[in-house]
Amino acid sequence: MKLMVVCNPRAAHGRAGRQFDALRSLLSDRHTGSTLVETKASGHGRRLVAEADLSQFDGVVAAGGDGTVFEVLNGLYAHSPVRRRPLGIIPLGTGNAFAREFGLQPYHWKSAVGKFAKGNVRRVDVGRVECADGVFHFLNIIGLGLVVDAGRSAGRFKFAGRSAYALGALWQILKLRSLPLEMELDGDFVRQDNVFVEISNSRYTGTSFLIAPLARLDDGLLDVTWLCRLPRWRLLWLFRTIFSGRHTAYPEVGSRQAREIVLHAPAGQLLMPDGEFQGRTPARIRCLHRDLELFC
Repeated sequence: MKLMVVCNPRAAHGRAGRQFDALRSLLSDRHTGSTLVETKASGHGRRLVAEADLSQFDGVVAAGGDGTVFEVLNGLYAHSPVRRRPLGIIPLGTGNAFAREFGLQPYHWKSAVGKFAKGNVRRVDVGRVECADGVFHFLNIIGLGLVVDAGRSAGRFKFAGRSAYALGALWQILKLRSLPLEMELDGDFVRQDNVFVEISNSRYTGTSFLIAPLARLDDGLLDVTWLCRLPRWRLLWLFRTIFSGRHTAYPEVGSRQAREIVLHAPAGQLLMPDGEFQGRTPARIRCLHRDLELFC
């Protein structure tokens, strides 16, 4: 199988780059003729895939974290549907939340490469976002509010590896703020003071947070989770339940599935798709049912 492998050497605080010689050797043994390219800066992965002649390859692989997957995905969506190739994931990042859906833990890259050799693919849903900043796609999750603030703070804790996002979230809880939310779920309105909204295609975020326990990758639905305004001590109490998915049982937490979500207000809020920072509210988010082939 001929693969285009897009590698991010800066993933996981630079730890990913130290795996590339071994990864290149394994790929050359199992997938003769594959091309391994390294990203040089933010957004480079998308450009590499968008400008590539995908007819030369049997698949396109993102080797890095969730942000690398996001870039490669959006590079694929620069091509027409008939020209796209199946997407593969080699988890080398800090989070790799989406890879958990397939039982892949960070740095289990040998197992991931083995999956490509089998050539098994499945069709999965993809989230499409339309806002004033343009159109983009996501595979895992998109959020606003506290989750964006936590994602920004996680950058300073990347040395802590898989705990980085949890530490970032705890740091932001200490500075807790709420926003006047107005959103539309398949035509039904939700209006309230709100701490965060997460719109999930898969179950996990931040590696170990089971944010959407009922989410399925091919059901044609996105799982929306939101948190009402609450005291800081109460949020700290609820925080421990997100690792097991028990948070959805508490009255301060709302959850629902929808095919289309419109985030009307607050306007100008930064969005965080798949661990990246892109787009602002208002935004329209739709589920593209089984729109992408994924190596599994």
